[in-house]
Amino acid sequence: MAGHQQALIRTPEGGGNRHFGRFRYAPSAKMPECWRFALLQKKCCTAGREPLALECKLGPPPRFRYPQVNLPESSLTANRWYVYQRERFPLIAHGLLIAAFSSSAVSFSCQLRGGGTLPSAAALFTAFASAFLLFLQLRIADEFKDFDEDCRYRPYRPVPRGLVRLRELAVIGFAGALIQLGLAFWLSPGLVPLLLLTWTYLALMTREFFVRDWIRERPITYLWSHMLIIPLTDFYATACDWRGAGSEPPAGLMWFIAVSFFNGVTLELGRKIRAPEEEKPGVRSYSQLWGRRRATLAWLAALLVTAACAVAASARIGTQGVEAAALGLLMGVATLLAWQFLAHPVPARSVRLNHFTSFWTLLLYLSLGIIPLLWKLKEGRS
Repeated sequence: MAGHQQALIRTPEGGGNRHFGRFRYAPSAKMPECWRFALLQKKCCTAGREPLALECKLGPPPRFRYPQVNLPESSLTANRWYVYQRERFPLIAHGLLIAAFSSSAVSFSCQLRGGGTLPSAAALFTAFASAFLLFLQLRIADEFKDFDEDCRYRPYRPVPRGLVRLRELAVIGFAGALIQLGLAFWLSPGLVPLLLLTWTYLALMTREFFVRDWIRERPITYLWSHMLIIPLTDFYATACDWRGAGSEPPAGLMWFIAVSFFNGVTLELGRKIRAPEEEKPGVRSYSQLWGRRRATLAWLAALLVTAACAVAASARIGTQGVEAAALGLLMGVATLLAWQFLAHPVPARSVRLNHFTSFWTLLLYLSLGIIPLLWKLKEGRS
């Protein structure tokens, strides 16, 4: 048993599965599997949940005692939240994409209305802050929805390993909702019903529409039903322009909403296509469900449909030629990356698909919203 006790190794802050004093320790591969599960037992046995039942002839894991290190509580708290955002919601990377997403939604709506100036700073700020908080709430909802599954198959994630607690995340989500509601009232009270609609759909997603087992057995239904939150968020972001200006949704807006839906599908597929050595038991991926070839072709198809909707949307603002040329070039790059991955499916090449999808998303929204608006304003002044 002494050899197994040595298998409990000390890891840097943010890398373990449980707190022991002020240190963080993680069970290594040398520790018996039942002991590794036992370290998660308390976390997984919340109200109404069955414990992880594993027999162990060695008995329960021994009690480990280590010296207390007196570190300021504030620095510990700040560090664990830094680790959480790094692993689950990178603020800078997500912030850049959401800024492009929200500013383009407002700018596209402004162009459809025939606005000859930049959107108001209030509309841009409200759209960005509300969209950022909605995506954060979506991440928090996933933590609740997938908690049991994470405890069993992904115990390295921050919530199962005890880095943060679900009730702490719930407080953050609720505080974000108060900020969103305040911003909606500040910009235009007419935004509140649209915000409530988006929250309602998010709540239904968290409960998996009360058909958890049924919907999880149908990957395509699961995919499109969960992607509808993206166009709802996009529609709310555009409303920060047209509702803030006291008007109705402009004609042609639905093409932009369609872009956000299919691009959301593209993002979801791109991040869940993996090389064979990346596949893990209990962790679903589309390459595992459909096979690498079908999943990769589905990703390319989603990119193509997104591009078609983007060209149709750009035709409403007179930039369809440039949009078609730019997206056609990017489709060529995507096809090359897909071919390389299928020819030699290694982790580095699956990561390229994910990174390309993020790059595609950034350029897509910028090319539909803020860039053409700035170009038109520049031409108008010259």
